[in-house]
Amino acid sequence: MKKIEINSEYSSWIKELKSRYLSQRIKASVAVNTSLLEFYWSLGKDISEKQFQNTYGSDFYKKLSIDMTREIPDAKGFSPQNLRYANDFYRLYSEIPNFQQLVGKLMIVPWGHHQRIIDKCKGNPLKALFYVRKTIENNWSRGVLLNFLDTNLYEREGCSVSNFKENLSVPQGELAQQIIKDPYNFEFLTMRENYNEKELKDALIANIEKFLLELGTGFAYMGREYRLQVGNTEQFLDLLFYNAKLHSYVVVEVKVTSFEAGYLGQLGSYVSCVDHLLKGENDSPTIGLLVCKDKDNIFAQYSLEAYKMPLGISEFSGIKFLPDSFKCSLPTIEELEKELGKK
Repeated sequence: MKKIEINSEYSSWIKELKSRYLSQRIKASVAVNTSLLEFYWSLGKDISEKQFQNTYGSDFYKKLSIDMTREIPDAKGFSPQNLRYANDFYRLYSEIPNFQQLVGKLMIVPWGHHQRIIDKCKGNPLKALFYVRKTIENNWSRGVLLNFLDTNLYEREGCSVSNFKENLSVPQGELAQQIIKDPYNFEFLTMRENYNEKELKDALIANIEKFLLELGTGFAYMGREYRLQVGNTEQFLDLLFYNAKLHSYVVVEVKVTSFEAGYLGQLGSYVSCVDHLLKGENDSPTIGLLVCKDKDNIFAQYSLEAYKMPLGISEFSGIKFLPDSFKCSLPTIEELEKELGKK
């Protein structure tokens, strides 16, 4: 890097940063993450406001890294890349009106999480804030956060075709709409290409922890092929959940084909049965969710208008398929019979 003449204001700022950093480090024994983020926030604010980039050009972050490392040789976190993150951190959230009210929440989330959010949400502070809030609400690890960033949870959540707002109370309907996603991402499944409905449900239950994670906050698994005695008949629900946020049962029907209006009749009858047989006096109305391979959104919305119980329709995607060359290690029934016939 070419030698650059140092101006006095910049030198004073470097000394001020050193003093500020050492002051924050004293607090770190009490709240390491919060103190570090407070420092990065103030550093990003300074970089944005002081505009030393105009003085030092493209070498600014490299120069700042060298100078801070020289002043505080035992400190980490002053790489040029991390200094850019500090600036991005401040600039991203300071675009939100009344952002000062949000700063406290930002300081709860680990710095490594913030870096991943910044990478995926530059230029979209509301999207970034969505992932910050989800991380806090669900105590997401960095790996879980990355999964939902990569699968575009922000774009999927609240997008289901439903009649929740028409058939539930105002806060309940809005919350139900927010919780239900479209599409659901089943990339944790690997199936043969021509899988059937039973195989899909088998795979979902075999991966129930990942399925619950994809369903979202508050879902508890109650059972598969859940049996209800209805009059003189037995009814078996595909999947039954309870959502602690909604305080309601959620009946989930899974279909491996495109949406058909007739699917809603079956789902609606199950919702009604759960309301009569399982729902307690403190529970909210039962919700039905149909998850199918794909749908025509307009046709789905028209079909929902015929129902007075709260129903939603979502798609699923992301399933990985076994290669054509894959062959199960276990012999088929035909192969066993052939071998037995030889003896």
